[in-house]
Amino acid sequence: MQNLLSIITFTPLVAAAILALVMRRGTDETRRNARWFALTATSATFLISLFLFFGYDPAKTGFQFVEDKDWIFGLHYKVGVDGISVLFVMLITFLMPITILSAWKNDRRVKEYMTAFLVLEGLMLGTFTALDIVLFYVFFEASLIPMFLIIGVWGGPNRVYATFKFFLYTFAGSVLMLVGLAAMYIEGGTTDIPALMNHQFSTDAMTVLGIPVPGGVQTLLFLAFFLSFAVKIPMWPVHTWLPDAHVQAPTAGSVDLAAILLKVGGYGFLRFSLPMFPVGSEMMSEIVLWLSVISIVWASLVALMQTDMKKLIAYSSIAHMGYVTMGIFTFNQQGIDGAIFQMIGHGFTSSALFLGVGVIYDRMHTREISAFGGLQKRMPVYAGVFLFFTMANIALPGTPGFVGEFLTLTGAFQAHTWVAMVATTGVILSAAYSLWLFARVFTGPMVKEALKTVLDLDLREKAMLYPLIAVTLLLGLYPAIATDIISPTVAELVSNYHASLSAVAGQ
Repeated sequence: MQNLLSIITFTPLVAAAILALVMRRGTDETRRNARWFALTATSATFLISLFLFFGYDPAKTGFQFVEDKDWIFGLHYKVGVDGISVLFVMLITFLMPITILSAWKNDRRVKEYMTAFLVLEGLMLGTFTALDIVLFYVFFEASLIPMFLIIGVWGGPNRVYATFKFFLYTFAGSVLMLVGLAAMYIEGGTTDIPALMNHQFSTDAMTVLGIPVPGGVQTLLFLAFFLSFAVKIPMWPVHTWLPDAHVQAPTAGSVDLAAILLKVGGYGFLRFSLPMFPVGSEMMSEIVLWLSVISIVWASLVALMQTDMKKLIAYSSIAHMGYVTMGIFTFNQQGIDGAIFQMIGHGFTSSALFLGVGVIYDRMHTREISAFGGLQKRMPVYAGVFLFFTMANIALPGTPGFVGEFLTLTGAFQAHTWVAMVATTGVILSAAYSLWLFARVFTGPMVKEALKTVLDLDLREKAMLYPLIAVTLLLGLYPAIATDIISPTVAELVSNYHASLSAVAGQ
């Protein structure tokens, strides 16, 4: 199918324009129609994306479904997918209908709310498919706007503080990345990402403000991109915006933030840092590996001390993303395969956990762990679903987390034994905070009177959670459905990375 990626990317954006410009606002009928229109648009986008998934040939390396044309104002429109980005496209299109369902009960500015999610979907799809650095940057930065509005307009009591903290952290990193993109264009002479991946950026030693910079331009470019992607994923110590954003975001916003936006950081390392700046990546790898370990252990320990369910899951996400950055900077097949698989699996698991918190918040209007206890007596189906995703969060065998963590730790043992040994403690800590949360909320006597009248999952909530159970089981029991797509692209990435280092060493 010609222009398939453009159709997938612009379907939600066109739907957002129709919703914003055509539908009236303020009436009950408009609110109902806005919800159904957004659900229909996101569902259609997912169905169209199935042609991409089944049409992708994993035996071929390089980019597929490429569209390359000159666009307005001299911009170059080029999109395509490889074995890394195609899975993120599927993750986005699969989760967005579920996101719309989770936002179904919101009655405040419904038309604008649904428009924001449709715009966010289109911009995130553009971020993962862009093959031009200017186009990537436009999508990358623009995607922050709808999330800024989702938290700032429909968030909790401290939403303004959380929103501006989110903006300032991401803006600081983005400014450096913009400088890096300009430097890439000046030296590389093109904005084409595949061409820049094959360009050898200068590695001559240089001095900046009297400080020697081994690795030269590559190291500086790596650092310019690193801060932006480290904030996005996020890594310690530039992570503090995430817990506040999650706590204040509505449930649907937390789903997209954890499942989709965080993955841009890991994707950026794979698309830019390793293939374009191999010398800079190699020189900074020791630091990144230890920062990853700190993220795993520190965030896990902080999660153990949380009293808010949502904040605990937010710190859990930081810990799990630590495995991702650790796996990427092992520079070997197992580590990077595991990092990508971890990102995909975490997208489904974290979504389900945040949805689970939203389910009980809708009934009790609190997320304080101390407000619950013995909930399985009144909500056995909900308890079973939450237990399943608790086990997935622990990385129980048969779930995606087990595959992702096993591969990243295997890669880490090959690259840096001490890093792997310390990171392995995160597996134990993950079990501790996850089981502690489940035990406090669902087991024991039900002493709170308010809990004795709550109802179990309704049809809408089952429609949100059951598909996530199915996909989680599929990935956990049959990981080859993803690894067969990932591995050829990663093999080429690793081979080119080491070839580039060898070429520099031989100069």
